[in-house]
Amino acid sequence: MDTIVFLDRSTIPEHITIPKPDVDCQWHEYATTTSEQVIERLQNASIVITNKVILNMQVLSQCPQLKMIAVAATGTNNIDLDYCRQHNITVSNIQGYATNSVPEHVLAMMFALKRNLVGYHQDIQAGVWQQQKQFCFFSHPISDIAGATIGIIGKGSLGNAVAALAKAVGMTVLFAERKGANECRKGYSPFELVLQQADVLTLHCPLAEQTHNIIGSDEFKLMKSTSILINAGRGGLVDEVALVEALYSQQIAGAGVDVFTQEPADDNNPLIANAHLPNLILTPHVAWGSDSAIQTLSNQLIANINAFIAGTPQNQCR
Repeated sequence: MDTIVFLDRSTIPEHITIPKPDVDCQWHEYATTTSEQVIERLQNASIVITNKVILNMQVLSQCPQLKMIAVAATGTNNIDLDYCRQHNITVSNIQGYATNSVPEHVLAMMFALKRNLVGYHQDIQAGVWQQQKQFCFFSHPISDIAGATIGIIGKGSLGNAVAALAKAVGMTVLFAERKGANECRKGYSPFELVLQQADVLTLHCPLAEQTHNIIGSDEFKLMKSTSILINAGRGGLVDEVALVEALYSQQIAGAGVDVFTQEPADDNNPLIANAHLPNLILTPHVAWGSDSAIQTLSNQLIANINAFIAGTPQNQCR
């Protein structure tokens, strides 16, 4: 009988139902697990479920019964995949579950920033409208989405889903080739050209050594002063200090950020420290989190476990 341990159940809302595996098993779940608690909790586990708890070589080498890691997310930055390959530990992640939720969040941020909704809301709170003698006032520029160009970094399921929604509202779509590439693949445009032409730049690529701080001070200098940046991918894709500087120097017009270099972000994070800016929208890593998306994730999570137990593992991370 397999022993399944869910290390961070609280990463899935309580009102979302997590199905039970098809076979009898010992099921243990914890709301959260600290780094000091991981090894003890996994001593008898043959299958572990983790969303963000780190499972590195030091941890995995002390979990002798472990046969499978079921990641309750798409990203595997917290898993030592090399160790798992070397020791025949199957790692399965969640794929294609948020292709509505994330793109809709990106578009929501895009519309809010291009129409300066936060800025106008703050102005009304401050009494600006009440002081006017007109039925309306224009303290912030308002830009149309139709006819604008969106640059997308990352052409996976989420990047393509964002492109579909963008086209539906009349935008021109450009997919950026890899940074530093000498040639462009079919369907891609040069990285620097995309930055120069995009009215909206959105990030949907994995976080890796090659993509860490893929957007920094040099990249902001290439962008239009009227452009906006949206990051609902990974926090490490953007240099957060450079982003704040770009907003203050008006190198770009606005930014929407759902992911941070450290999560949860504390008050020392440069974005949190400047959350008052009217052209900066921050959300706490919830772009993926519509109820339907999380239920799909939960169903697929258990389907991955069922497939592994049946000897036909799916959604494996290589």
